[in-house]
Amino acid sequence: MKRVFSKIVVRVILFSLGISALSAVFLVFRYIFWRGKDVVNLSFILDSPSGMPIGTAGGIYPALIGSISLGAFSALIGGVFGILTAIYITFYASKGVLSNLIRASVSFLSGIPSIIFGLVGYTLLVYKFGMGRSLLSAGITVSVMILPFVAIRVQKVFRENETRYMYESLCLGISKEHTILNVILPSCFVELISAVALGMAYGMGAVAPIMYTGAVMISSMPVEFNKPFMSLPYHLYMLVTDGASFEYAYGTAFVLMILLLFIHLICRGIGSLREGAQWKSRKNKVD
Repeated sequence: MKRVFSKIVVRVILFSLGISALSAVFLVFRYIFWRGKDVVNLSFILDSPSGMPIGTAGGIYPALIGSISLGAFSALIGGVFGILTAIYITFYASKGVLSNLIRASVSFLSGIPSIIFGLVGYTLLVYKFGMGRSLLSAGITVSVMILPFVAIRVQKVFRENETRYMYESLCLGISKEHTILNVILPSCFVELISAVALGMAYGMGAVAPIMYTGAVMISSMPVEFNKPFMSLPYHLYMLVTDGASFEYAYGTAFVLMILLLFIHLICRGIGSLREGAQWKSRKNKVD
């Protein structure tokens, strides 16, 4: 009787925590939308910022395009190097000093505050190498920040699903390189894309790495690699810091949250389709 009571208490507590998390997300979205609902419309999304101070009128289109451009560029670089790092750690790294150092470095990078990445990016890329404050400098900085984010998640994918393919291939005399390129990467392609997309969302929502390396309050369209750019998080930061327009700040925050939520839903949808396809495949084999 006591054991049954303990199970019920634990389940009630866990259910309550789940409902609390869902309620918190709903309340945040509702509050932000309610505060910015008067400015969120099609013209707000498609127009450029205007007014004095800048951002108190017009829209956020350059900031929206700048955020997407930054996210795509950083995901391309950070995603590729993150996947390559995960491949090395999972399938090639031994138990030597160098391998342990690489593993520790990836874990250490994942815990560094984002503002440190911004400071290092400004010192090396903007000041030392003379690249200037630009989308290129900011993209490289953010890509380094999301590299461990992607690498750690891809390692988990490899270890949970793909290491057995490597063992079986080695037993058959097939090389690691052939197995990785023709078996492992195609079989977990969806999971890799999801990890990179989540890294993209993580990089798009960061302010500290780009405020030193490329983000500005106003910039022209189209976005160019060698010029500063607008970003939704930085635009929101400046609106709140200057106290220019909290209504436009909440409208910007709502659009940013919808954009990040959209990326997360795409990742979840891809994962669900993948699981559904695997389930149907297993069912057909059983039948």
